Amino acid sequence: MIRDAVLIAAGRGTRMLPASLYSPKETLPLIDTPLLNHLIWEAERAGVTRLHLVLSKRKFQQMEAFLIKRESGLSKFRPDLPEKALSLGSAKIEVIPKIQRSPNGVMDAISAALEDIDGAFLVLMGDMLLMDAHLSPKFSGPEFASSASERLVLAYGETGLPCVGVNPVDPNEVINYGVVEVMGEKVVDIIEKPTVGYTTSNLILSGRYIFPAGTKELIERFNVEKYGELQSIEILKYLSKHDGLNAVNLHDMKIYDSGDPVSWLKSQIDHALSREDMSDEIRDFIRTIL
Repeated sequence: MIRDAVLIAAGRGTRMLPASLYSPKETLPLIDTPLLNHLIWEAERAGVTRLHLVLSKRKFQQMEAFLIKRESGLSKFRPDLPEKALSLGSAKIEVIPKIQRSPNGVMDAISAALEDIDGAFLVLMGDMLLMDAHLSPKFSGPEFASSASERLVLAYGETGLPCVGVNPVDPNEVINYGVVEVMGEKVVDIIEKPTVGYTTSNLILSGRYIFPAGTKELIERFNVEKYGELQSIEILKYLSKHDGLNAVNLHDMKIYDSGDPVSWLKSQIDHALSREDMSDEIRDFIRTIL
């Protein structure tokens, strides 16, 4: 039912400087597989056939050769890996680059793709992975990808309502996120980066959304000039108070955030300790150095 996805990868990545001078943070590897690969496979598993990859002009220039002139024949260097591990997407999903001209937030990034989208669509934030399995590159492709987006698509298919993915965090960490107040499966409020104790909820927005067909009109109504970076929050709150907005609890998934070096380092370590092909070696190494 959801054929289009918007993958937002246009942010400046300033917290990942100086590394992001040379490589977009969305292409950084989780040990050996880039975030971008994981996200495209996740969208494909959810049934998406067109993925609109929203980039800044600078990021497009960094990635243009890879996006337009996709290199082939790499399997001769790594015959132990499947072809899917060495390519961007597959024949079943079209990756369409779009450029966000200025950094005006999530909804402005979505606007860069909306002219080519009819109906409801999936949104993935390019710096957040949600993982329910920890596999080596030998298990590449949509059949082994995260089921996060697929769960949102299934929820949308059952209710016809837009939805957001939510994950629980430690109550002391809510100050870093958009926090979702939920009643049953319905979102009743969203609070952006509340102070500790201000909300009883510890469910956060985890970078997965399904927006409805009329999103273009909502963006015009809640314009960035008035609402700034909170534009997306205001639109989600509007949806929750009118037609309805569901929360899909992804509590069994780990969130890996490439937004800053320490978070990304923790993600690398956690993923390595969870992978059967390297967990023993990494665990022994950590014990030794500690």
